[in-house]
Amino acid sequence: MTTTSTLWKLPPHTKGKHLVLKNYLNAWFPILGKYNGRILFIDGFAGPGEYRYGEKGSPLIALNTYMEHRARNRMSAEVYFIFIEKEKRRFDHLKSLIEPLISTLPENCKTEIINDKFDGTMNEIMDLLDEQEKKLAPSFVMVDPFGVSGTPMEVIERILRNPKSEVFISFQYDSINRFSKKEEFEPHLNELFGCNEWKNGAEIEDGKERRTFYYNLYERKLRDVGANYVIHFDLFKKKRLIYSIFFGTKHILGSDRMKQAIWQVSPFGDFAFRGVHADQLTLGLENPDLGPLKDAIIQHFVDTGWIYIEDVDNFVSSDATDYHSGQYKKVLKDLEKNDKIEIDESTRKRKLTYPIGTKIKIKQDH
Repeated sequence: MTTTSTLWKLPPHTKGKHLVLKNYLNAWFPILGKYNGRILFIDGFAGPGEYRYGEKGSPLIALNTYMEHRARNRMSAEVYFIFIEKEKRRFDHLKSLIEPLISTLPENCKTEIINDKFDGTMNEIMDLLDEQEKKLAPSFVMVDPFGVSGTPMEVIERILRNPKSEVFISFQYDSINRFSKKEEFEPHLNELFGCNEWKNGAEIEDGKERRTFYYNLYERKLRDVGANYVIHFDLFKKKRLIYSIFFGTKHILGSDRMKQAIWQVSPFGDFAFRGVHADQLTLGLENPDLGPLKDAIIQHFVDTGWIYIEDVDNFVSSDATDYHSGQYKKVLKDLEKNDKIEIDESTRKRKLTYPIGTKIKIKQDH
């Protein structure tokens, strides 16, 4: 596949990214759509909307996820889809797919297709809002470029200034690694990271250490520009890293829901998602390894004395672990059965249950 093609064959690894997107939007639409007057889905590199053999691209996946959602009729918000595509032929093809659907959309669902660059378009939107002294509506912004240009950290910062905006970013490490020593790419990498610290990574000889340096730098920059939680996950084909995704949000619920969306994607073919906190942790397995979660909970709370179950929930839901809130109670049951935790029995009615308000304490080994 070349980036000049109008349509190209669907890469097998793209399936994982699309599944995560659909899973997350299934949670995002009803949560935001119920309590806000307007929500935005922005696809910054929308492409032509489909692949060579008719498989749906991210714009149609997003639209269909909303239209087919079982709770759609209970969402009062106006849902506004913005698809940005700079290549004219792809833009025209996407337009030919979207326009016939417009008459079938409910009144509270709007679409706009823009033939322009992502960064320029977002800056225009933000400039207009600044002039009007308004904030961006709650937004999910998908940033999925072919390379490293056109996704400046400055634009990501302007998006994340808004209290209910989130970014879902494909991190093109192969391109960064390949071009980090080429002088003509310096401006693109300066924009991508919002600094020139990336140059220090180019001098690291060990490949794994170099990759870790770039990932840590990008995560830190996302936090610096406004993300309270940064979820990072990798797709591997057997032992080879294929791509990485960074998700930035201000809200712990977004953090937890994104991790749930990733865990819902079972390994497919030779591909599987892996976490980044526990080495070689494969996500999406029917019987996942919860050992790293148990270790993380013990290490985090062993010296804190009595805590509430809500503290455990917040810790697991945050970006401090690869796991989500639907998994830790199984770990607590195992710890209780093995006499590793104390429970204030006055805060619950039945053993091996952990309702809101339950007080627990990690026992210290002597």
